[in-house]
Amino acid sequence: MYHYTDGGLRNVWLRNGFEIHDTDYGKAVAFVDGDGLIRAICLALACKASRLTGGEFRYLRASGLLMTQPALGKLLGVDGQTVARWEKSGRVPRWAEKLVRLLYVAHADGDEPIRAVLARMGGDEQTAAQSIILETTRKGWRVASSKLSNAA
Repeated sequence: MYHYTDGGLRNVWLRNGFEIHDTDYGKAVAFVDGDGLIRAICLALACKASRLTGGEFRYLRASGLLMTQPALGKLLGVDGQTVARWEKSGRVPRWAEKLVRLLYVAHADGDEPIRAVLARMGGDEQTAAQSIILETTRKGWRVASSKLSNAA
């Protein structure tokens, strides 16, 4: 498996869909359907049961919603420095976290009922780390499994 750490993520692993190549500058990794991979990661983050870390929040904002900190801040009614502080400290207010999750799901899967998203992300308030394992299939990237662990 490949530990995917792009954007500061720590808990994403790829079962397949990547190739490691030797280059003149060291090892390089190539991904199958990079846009699909980003979408699958963002959907997994938006729908995971536990709270988002600051890095996960940042990944949803930057890679998923393609928004700057000031742009998201304006949308949420705060300034960009507040968003930067949330991402750096990992202390994102619950309301902001849930709203960003909903915004991403609406952006990616506009036809998914909001109630189903709320049900998936609202039930488990534990702080355990959740590893996300992704794999590629004939239909594109999908979540292979999400498992809770005590490791951060």
